[in-house]
Amino acid sequence: MIEPYLSGNDFLADVRRFASEQNGFRIWWLGQSGFLVQYRGSHLLFDPYLSDSLTKKYAGTDKPHVRLTRLVVSPGELDFIDVATSSHNHTDHLDAATLLPLKQANPDLRLIIPEANRNFVARRLGCDTSWPIGVCDGDEVDVGTFTIHGVPAAHEDLATDAEGRHHFMGYIVCFGPHKIYHSGDTLLFDGMVDRLEPFRVDVALLPINGRNATRRVAGNMSGLEAARLALDIAAKMAIPCHYDMFAFNTAPPDDFVRESEQIGQVYYVLQCGERWDSPDSISGPGGSKSRPPNGTLQ
Repeated sequence: MIEPYLSGNDFLADVRRFASEQNGFRIWWLGQSGFLVQYRGSHLLFDPYLSDSLTKKYAGTDKPHVRLTRLVVSPGELDFIDVATSSHNHTDHLDAATLLPLKQANPDLRLIIPEANRNFVARRLGCDTSWPIGVCDGDEVDVGTFTIHGVPAAHEDLATDAEGRHHFMGYIVCFGPHKIYHSGDTLLFDGMVDRLEPFRVDVALLPINGRNATRRVAGNMSGLEAARLALDIAAKMAIPCHYDMFAFNTAPPDDFVRESEQIGQVYYVLQCGERWDSPDSISGPGGSKSRPPNGTLQ
């Protein structure tokens, strides 16, 4: 079992230590595609999966979801969250065992979803259909400190409902002068770079576990593809994700690191539970661990 860099009370203490900080922003990787973003006391969760629901669901089947990395924090302990996202309906991105305790701990929590998934989300979470905030391609919604733009994702294709609304989405989140792109689960698709490049994002959070038909699950970009996408959209920083969670569906970040270094894309490989700080934050770039300039693991 992989131990998080920080977990439990140590993780919470690290988050709370910077909650009043007015300079820059911070990102913590929570495992899989889950990230916590902190900016001037506001907090956003991208696609949190903070339970063992899939391990329990598939126990004893021919597709066991054996957890590789220990849980960073229980969702009910995150009592300071303003908004969370779900990029699509797969359980590691829309987990009732995470989102319901999170909502209980944060009664005013807002949840961003693809509009096409509204009825499915309401059924899974047992919530009123009016609670989630639905986003379509090209939409822009303001939620407190954050402005969220919807962009499509291809997992494995650009699936839409009867009204042409995408079931798989990525989000570009803007706050202050900053922009973060969370791709959700996606392959590369025609027109992707043209949609994303104008945003000139500060950070791109990209899956790297690739596509393998023997896994019998929808695929994602490879590490090589993720690095090249980050460069093509002029991302100032690329951070890989969607690996080291389930034994049957993972890939090491080695290809992502090698390709990033070869093409000159700035990157950072986080450990689960570790913090990355924006260059303009008081704590400086590189989070709580000293790394070489490109973020290569020591």
